[in-house]
Amino acid sequence: MTQEHAAAEQPSEQDRGASSRSVLGEPLVVLQGVNKHYADLHVLQDINLSVAKGEVVVVLGPSGSGKSTLCRTINRLETFETGSITIDGVPLPEEGSGLAKLRADVGMVFQSFNLFAHKTILQNVTLGPVKVRKMNAKEAESRAMQLLKRVGVDHQAAKYPAQLSGGQQQRVAIARSLAMEPKVMLFDEPTSALDPEMINEVLDVMGQLAKEGMTMIVVTHEMGFARRAADRVIFMADGQILEEGTPEEFFDNPKSDRAKDFLSKILAH
Repeated sequence: MTQEHAAAEQPSEQDRGASSRSVLGEPLVVLQGVNKHYADLHVLQDINLSVAKGEVVVVLGPSGSGKSTLCRTINRLETFETGSITIDGVPLPEEGSGLAKLRADVGMVFQSFNLFAHKTILQNVTLGPVKVRKMNAKEAESRAMQLLKRVGVDHQAAKYPAQLSGGQQQRVAIARSLAMEPKVMLFDEPTSALDPEMINEVLDVMGQLAKEGMTMIVVTHEMGFARRAADRVIFMADGQILEEGTPEEFFDNPKSDRAKDFLSKILAH
């Protein structure tokens, strides 16, 4: 697609991470003709989307547009009726060990942190690598401490989730996903449950991941992050992708009336 290459090649006045990353690679996540219904509600309508290795795609749109469903479908936390999804060339399995393996390659960070309350921060981050990746405990702990330091909460390793702020818990959730060495990270409105002062600390970690070349699909209402970190912005409404382009194209020159209306409401606040 031309959009992601344009975003990767043109330096941005907003100092987006894309300009410091290498040219984007081959398609990593590919959706073709994906449809999903909730009873009579057609929540995903013929979705076609290709995300390249190293690309950061931010999905925007009004509530109920299908953004979170799209994100969760890529990890098969939601089923879909027709179409196909492939991750690094491998079709999304329906169930079984193949699906578990694929989920290990697809990190996911939710609105709620989903940490195990009865385990320490360190134990939360080491659990996946030990149980799923079969990493030895000592190696897993060393790796976990590196990741916790990377997201700025290594000094909290011995504490339990309830002892941390929401922003710290979300950064732990990011470290936990990174510990699995995923090929792609999905973020489903990761800051929507946070107090305003905690939002930037999570967005800063995500922005750094983008600069380091992590493939990311991010559902968010944070327009500043979209401008700063995205290679491409996808705008959804009523279960459809209505337009896509670089952040500059979308924010400065939206094409559809729905996008113009959405931006006028969002940016007015």
